[in-house]
Amino acid sequence: MDLNNISNSGAVSAASNIQTNSSSVLGKDDFLKLLITQLKNQDPLNPTDGTEFASQLAQFSSLEQLSNLNDAIQQSMNNSLYLTQSINNSLASNLVGKNVTVLSDSVSNTGQGEAQLGYTLPQNAASASIEIQNEYGATVKTIQGIPLLAGDNKVSWDFSDNDGNELPEGKYTFTVNAYDDSGNSITAQTFSSGTIEGIKYSSSGAMVLINGVKYNLSDIMEILGNQ
Repeated sequence: MDLNNISNSGAVSAASNIQTNSSSVLGKDDFLKLLITQLKNQDPLNPTDGTEFASQLAQFSSLEQLSNLNDAIQQSMNNSLYLTQSINNSLASNLVGKNVTVLSDSVSNTGQGEAQLGYTLPQNAASASIEIQNEYGATVKTIQGIPLLAGDNKVSWDFSDNDGNELPEGKYTFTVNAYDDSGNSITAQTFSSGTIEGIKYSSSGAMVLINGVKYNLSDIMEILGNQ
């Protein structure tokens, strides 16, 4: 837009109006203000060329259409997101009572007696153990002699410590320490199994409750069936 014909006072007024907008990007309202200011402050002896003015109107019209199109696309995307969340929330309710495997390095003791600690080895290991820590980071149990074969493995834990004492209810985390014949560490992926007790709905989507612990639907690795 050619602003050469705008007087200093008009330019200052237009700039002042535009600066009240918190956005650093000029919007359609800002362009309209500049256009009106140009018309109000043009030199009567040398008015803006009609062709140039028509071109500026066409640019403003294009800006208006693009802005409306952007708003429509954003609204459509939001509607699609809400619809997807609604469908996921409805389908999630069908998972209650299902036995599932979820990606996790934690288990919760809620008085259920025992928990299944799972891990996946990318290759056979020469030695391996599971180290269990309480919510304060203290090691309370080390399980030796666990399966060493590549693939998925599970170990039952009765929520007892190294001395055989029953541990209090709460959240516990576990780590698998595995090594090959040369003593090199093998990275194991951990998971846990349990029954989905309920569904928790939040702004980020549906979450499943397993032994009192919330998991995202994306954390589910396997659905095994009803308990």
